[in-house]
Amino acid sequence: MALLSALDREHSIAPEGYSRWLIPPAALAVHLCIGQAYATSVYKNSLVQHFGTSQTAIGIVFSIAIVMLGLSAAVGGTWVERNGPRRAMFVSASFWATGFLVGALGIATGQLWLLYLGYGVLGGIGLGIGYISPVSTLIKWFPDRPGLATGLAIMGFGGGAMIAGPASRQLMSLYDPGYDPSVATSVADGDALTALFLTLGIAYFVIMMFGVFNIRVPREGWRPAGWDPATVREKPLVTTADVSAANAIRTRSFWLLWIVLFCNVTAGIGILEQASPMIQDFFRGTDGVSTVAVSAAAGFVGLLSLFNMAGRFAWSSTSDVIGRRPVYMVYLGGGMILYAALAIAGHLATALFVLLAGVILSFYGGGFATVPAYLRDLFGTYQVGAIHGRLLTAWSAAGVVGPLIINGFLDAQGRPGTLTADAYRPALFTMVGVLAVGFVANLLIRPVPEHHHEPAVADREEVAR
Repeated sequence: MALLSALDREHSIAPEGYSRWLIPPAALAVHLCIGQAYATSVYKNSLVQHFGTSQTAIGIVFSIAIVMLGLSAAVGGTWVERNGPRRAMFVSASFWATGFLVGALGIATGQLWLLYLGYGVLGGIGLGIGYISPVSTLIKWFPDRPGLATGLAIMGFGGGAMIAGPASRQLMSLYDPGYDPSVATSVADGDALTALFLTLGIAYFVIMMFGVFNIRVPREGWRPAGWDPATVREKPLVTTADVSAANAIRTRSFWLLWIVLFCNVTAGIGILEQASPMIQDFFRGTDGVSTVAVSAAAGFVGLLSLFNMAGRFAWSSTSDVIGRRPVYMVYLGGGMILYAALAIAGHLATALFVLLAGVILSFYGGGFATVPAYLRDLFGTYQVGAIHGRLLTAWSAAGVVGPLIINGFLDAQGRPGTLTADAYRPALFTMVGVLAVGFVANLLIRPVPEHHHEPAVADREEVAR
């Protein structure tokens, strides 16, 4: 009971003089752990061999997790706002760790459905709650620099795979001496996979609990030293009013921003989905794949994770200076140019290909990190976490549509292992069109009409009495 009581919002109010710079590390503790979702390809082939099934059947696990992320964030967003970040992060840690443990049971018993239930459904719920749990708290601690604050935390989600990937390979080599982490085609046995999932589940729970007990919410009326809220009124599209989650989804601006995020994510997943084979296919000639491309492919996924992570921090911080709508014009407009360049000239040099793909992935990561601050500008801080949760359904939709687009085009062009750069051009130019839709939607976003605003705080307190 004492533990449960410690999770209450009132027990997590920061004392006088508490440094707000202690909050991002607490949020990072959660996001670095759940960012492991981007590292599932490390043991994908091992799972395929263990269960004796197809790549598609194992890939469904990741799809389920992403769909559950969006759904749980949307459904649980208001609950997170009401109960505070500490309780929400504890629930996230519990679901995320349990997902690994149930997944380990599925691997040990050869029951693929338990892997779907564990890592897919339960882990996906942990992903969704954990992703949104620190967001509104960070925005309240950093009203002067919301882009930087959310970028610091959400950067962890993009960088989680950089830690989880190598760590998983080393753990599998520890549990299975026959597994070689330096060989891409090497696979681990079922016992090693079971031990891996057990280890990750326990380790992630412990790390996330660090975040649980170090997160704090600011006391009523707190503001950063020297910051004047009146300066907010000087910026376009930034409101000093508040909009509830229920009213937010009734506004045109919410759905336009949903389209913006959907288009940005759909295009980014187009690169992520085919990262390793794509670079080899682009440089496949009559005498096979070039040696340089094979060497580059080995580190390409990790390099993309680095661009993804860096973009989340750098671009979201930039948005504090130039504004949210202008930075999305960069993501979407610049993305259109880069995708077209990748389709036309990406095959000319490996370095050019890697650079173009890397910048595109920085826009992908930056879009995720900037959107909470964009929501804060449009709808205020009142229920920004709940609104963010509803907006993340765009991620779920893009996680389905993006792979369908690129895989559909590639399936029509030929068999894997025989494709060339020409096979990718229809898909890449389609992504240019997708980004163009998002670019127009971003230009159409307007301030939320006043009839959607909540009463002032004093008026709400008077009604409550």
